[in-house]
Amino acid sequence: MKRFHIALGISDVEASADDYSQRLGCRPDLLIPGEYALWRTDAVNLSIRKISHEEGKALRHLGWEDPLSPTFSAERDVNGILWERFTADQQAAEIRQTWSSTNYQPK
Repeated sequence: MKRFHIALGISDVEASADDYSQRLGCRPDLLIPGEYALWRTDAVNLSIRKISHEEGKALRHLGWEDPLSPTFSAERDVNGILWERFTADQQAAEIRQTWSSTNYQPK
């Protein structure tokens, strides 16, 4: 089953994690204080990542967590929106590469 993926750029990870946890009814699967949070629910794969104040808050990209994806891929749609396709393990590997202090493994 594919999970819809939404990646948001935010300015305050902790406040956003609290807000989205309340909206989703669960805490994030992964929280890297001040940097990143990830929720993997039955319906959605939501990630938030701190971006610089100058960039503001933004949609970073959309995509699909797809257990049948042979490799990570990314492409832009006709509107210029970046869409990624990946497995949970591919996403976890990217997280571990970006934040070497975590050994995050998907459930």
